[in-house]
Amino acid sequence: MITGKSTWTFSSYPVIVSSGVVVGKEEAVSNLNGHYDEAIEDMFVGEDSYERAQESLLTKAIDYTIKKSSIKKKNIQFFISGDLINQITPTTFAAKKLNIPYFGLYSACATSTEGLALAAMMLEQNGANYILTGTASHYAAAERQFRFPNEYGGQIPPTAQRTVTGAGTVLLGKEKQGLAITSATIGKVMDYEVTDPFNMGAAMAPAAVDTICQHFQDRQIDASYYDMIITGDLGAVGRALTEDLLKKHHITFQSNQFIDCGDFLYKKEQNMQAGGSGAACSSVVTYGYFLEQMKANKINKLLFVATGALHSPLTVQQKRTIPSIAHAVSIERK
Repeated sequence: MITGKSTWTFSSYPVIVSSGVVVGKEEAVSNLNGHYDEAIEDMFVGEDSYERAQESLLTKAIDYTIKKSSIKKKNIQFFISGDLINQITPTTFAAKKLNIPYFGLYSACATSTEGLALAAMMLEQNGANYILTGTASHYAAAERQFRFPNEYGGQIPPTAQRTVTGAGTVLLGKEKQGLAITSATIGKVMDYEVTDPFNMGAAMAPAAVDTICQHFQDRQIDASYYDMIITGDLGAVGRALTEDLLKKHHITFQSNQFIDCGDFLYKKEQNMQAGGSGAACSSVVTYGYFLEQMKANKINKLLFVATGALHSPLTVQQKRTIPSIAHAVSIERK
């Protein structure tokens, strides 16, 4: 199943059986246009901390994903997930309630595609029949861990992005037809010496470019193969940089063929600086909006490239650079 240098191709075509998306109040009035299962008005989601709120968002998305399928929870073999907060503890506590064997991941905002790739590989190798994967993030939890607590009222520059409050999960299984995972390209860590935690789009753009180029090279295809290519949460700044860097590799796109989830999510009048970010950014947009577009036959072949900035509060305090990664997963109608 290895193709080229770092791409897996899946002959069994693991299929996305169902999905669940839960969003916060800002995301509910964004360009998602109702492509979600539930919108939460209370940023605490009835809990006593933002981290517990994030846990509840993930639990809700999982519940919707299972309910929308015909699969019983007892028949799901594994749960693959992770998040941005303190040793992925919100995800771990959600996994405790779920009571399904659990793989905890950390690829920052690239966790969504890492989970998809690993789940598809396990299904391809007969390691399971059904696997649940996805991720969540929360604006207030991430802000106080990686930047400044909201109460501080610090000013942010135009390059900054807002962490998405929400959760998106999918159930994958061995089905004969549907939206299939056909390949996955595993990215490597890239570091272009960016040190500004308020400009993660610039830090992640090289990783997105490297993975996209490797995917095309491994599969011996070009951009025209896909109806849509979407990146994770580069935002307006990172998206523009990615397009410029891809042109140097002679990769160009048709009008509206290349979209970034962070740049796409919020409306201009919401004033979110460079757009959205966070582990949930790519998952709520892809598992909500873009999967619906595929189900409606508006998109047949989609390349989903989630990007992650692999920094931490400690590395920022030590003034280290921001290494980044991107993983690509192709989703096609079968």
